[in-house]
Amino acid sequence: MKPELIFVSPKTSEAKEVFQHDMDLLHTCKVKEHKNGMLKLSSISGRFEFWIDENNEDKNWKMIK
Repeated sequence: MKPELIFVSPKTSEAKEVFQHDMDLLHTCKVKEHKNGMLKLSSISGRFEFWIDENNEDKNWKMIK
């Protein structure tokens, strides 16, 4: 089965640090789980997992197309 992919961009300074150091500046994330309007994402590097609001209302991350 093909993995579901989401592209994200950091919005806060903390997210920008994670994006640079743990995500290797790669926007692509794999969707690991859907739960209560939230998505559990794993960075392509595999070094960072996080939850993001499915409605794109997350304070740290923005979903991009």
